[in-house]
Amino acid sequence: MNNNLVTTDYVVFIIYFLVVSGYGYYIYRKREKNEHDAKAFFLAEGTLTWWAIGASLIASNISAEQFIGMSGEGFFLGIAVAAYEWIAAIALIIVAVWFIPVYLKNKIYTMPQFLKTRYNESVALIMAVFWLFLYVFVNLTSILYLGAVAINGLTGGDYLHVIMIGLAVFALIISLGGMKVVAYTDVIQVAVLIFGGLVTTYIALTVVGEKFGVGPNAIAGFNVLMEQAPEHFKMIIPKPTAASTQNEISKYLTFPGLASYVAGIWIINLNYWGCNQYITQRALGADIKTARTGILFAGILKLMMPLIVMLPGIAAYVLYKSGHLPQLIGGKDGAYSAILTFLPTGLKGLSVAALTAAIVASLAGKVNSISTIFTLDIYAKYFKKGTEEKNLVLVGRTTVFVGMILAILFTWNDLLGIGGAGGFTFIQKYTGFISPGVFAMFILGMFWKRTTGSAAIVGVLAGFLLSVFFNEMAPSLLGNDTLLYTAYPNGKGGFEIPFHICMGLSFFFTMAIMILISLTGPKVNPKAFELDKSMFKVEPPTMVLIVVTLLLIAALYVKFW
Repeated sequence: MNNNLVTTDYVVFIIYFLVVSGYGYYIYRKREKNEHDAKAFFLAEGTLTWWAIGASLIASNISAEQFIGMSGEGFFLGIAVAAYEWIAAIALIIVAVWFIPVYLKNKIYTMPQFLKTRYNESVALIMAVFWLFLYVFVNLTSILYLGAVAINGLTGGDYLHVIMIGLAVFALIISLGGMKVVAYTDVIQVAVLIFGGLVTTYIALTVVGEKFGVGPNAIAGFNVLMEQAPEHFKMIIPKPTAASTQNEISKYLTFPGLASYVAGIWIINLNYWGCNQYITQRALGADIKTARTGILFAGILKLMMPLIVMLPGIAAYVLYKSGHLPQLIGGKDGAYSAILTFLPTGLKGLSVAALTAAIVASLAGKVNSISTIFTLDIYAKYFKKGTEEKNLVLVGRTTVFVGMILAILFTWNDLLGIGGAGGFTFIQKYTGFISPGVFAMFILGMFWKRTTGSAAIVGVLAGFLLSVFFNEMAPSLLGNDTLLYTAYPNGKGGFEIPFHICMGLSFFFTMAIMILISLTGPKVNPKAFELDKSMFKVEPPTMVLIVVTLLLIAALYVKFW
C-alpha cells in the first residue's frame, strides 16, 4: 500500500480543477449582463434546470463528513447508517410535494423571509442570526477542516493549512459568481464525486475479493463482505441484553433500532431538506414543476450514495478484521483514507478529485447561503433599506469572502475541537440540538393557522433546552434506578438516551408546548398562509418518479432488513 500521490495523480487532479474553474468562468460570462441583479446572483431566478437543481442539492449535501464520517460509521455500524440516505430520499419526496409549493406560492426566497411572512420580524431576525452563526462556525468550519484533514492524509505530507487555504480559494472562485455558477459547476462536481466514488468502491470490492482468494471480482468481493461481516448488513440494530458487549451497546446507542424510525431520523432529514436555506435555495427561484422534478431527481441520486460513502467503510472493516489492513489512522474515520491506499496510480488522483469536488461544492453552497441570508434578511432590512441591486451584489460577494476568512481562522488550530469529536458526531451534535424546535416551528407554521409568533419563539427556545436536558442532564438527574437505565445502559455503570430518541422527545414536547401557547392566543392569525389543495396536486410524470423511488427503497429494506 502506498499513501502518497504521484505525478499522474496530480495531473488528474489538475485537469479536474481546470475543467470546473473553466466551466464556472464560462457560466459567469454568460450571465455577466445580469451581474448586478440581486435575485439572479443569489437565486439564479428562473434559469436553473431540473437536473442542475438535483445535482446541486446532492453536491452541496455530500461532503467530507459523508465521505469520511459516514464511511467511518459504515466501518463501525454497517449498512444501518445507510438509513440516513434512504430516509432522506423519502424526505425529499415530502419536501417536493408539500413544502416547496408553500414556499413558491408565497414567493419565499429565504427561510428568515418565511418566518417574517408567517410569524413576525422578531422571529425572522432571531433565526437569521442563529443560522449565520451555525453555518459559519459549525457547518463551514467542519467542512473545511475535515476536508483538509482527509486530503492531507492522502498526500502523505504535512500540508494541512496549505490545503485548507486551497479549498477555500477554490470555493471562492466558484461562489463569487453567484448561485447560477455554483449550481451549474455542481453538475460537474456531482459527476466527478459519483464516478470517482464508484471507482473507489469498485476497487475496494475487488481488493476484498483478491485478498480472500475469490479473484479480483467486485461482485465476489461484495459476497465476501456479507459472509465475513453479516452483522454489518442489518438495517435494524438489535437491542442490547445483559450479555451484550460494549461494542454492541455502542452501536445501539448510535442507531437505536426501530426507535430511530419513529424519532430522530425523520426530524433530521425533514428539517435539513425542507427548512434549510443551504438546501432549499436551489429550488426557490424555479417554477413548481422544475423545482419538484429537481428535488425528486436528487432523491433518486441519494439512493446510490451509500455505495459511495458507506460500502468502502464495510470493506475496510473486513480487511482490518482479517489483518489485510494493518492500521487505521484516526480510528474509524480513517477507513475511507485507508481504502484509497489500495488504488492504483491515476485512480487515486481521481478519488482525491471526487473528495475535493464534494468539499468544494459544499463550501460554495454553504457560503452562498450565508451571503444570501446576511444580505437579503439583515443588511437590506436593517442597515440600508432600499439599497440598489448593484450594492446588494457587492455586499453579497463581500460576505462570501468574510465568511470564508472566519471559517479559516476558526479551523486553523481546530478551535472548536472538530477533530476531537469526529466529523459526523460534531455536526450532528450541534445541529441536532436545534432541529426539533426549528422543525416544529416550520411544520406548524405551514399547516396550522392557529400557530402564533409567540409560540414560535418559545418553541425554538424550548426545543433547544429540551435537547440539552435529554442529551446532557437527564442521565445525571434521573439516576441509575430508573426505567431508562434498564432500557439504555451505556455499559459503564450508567445510562445514556440515544441521540435519535432525544430528538424525538424534544420534538414531541416542543410541539405540545407550541400548540398549548397557540390555543391560548388569538383564534385567527392574519399571517397564516392560505393553503389551496391545488398547490399539492402531483402531475403523472412526477408521480412516476415518486413511485419508482419508493419501490427502490422498499426493495432495499426487504433485502437488508
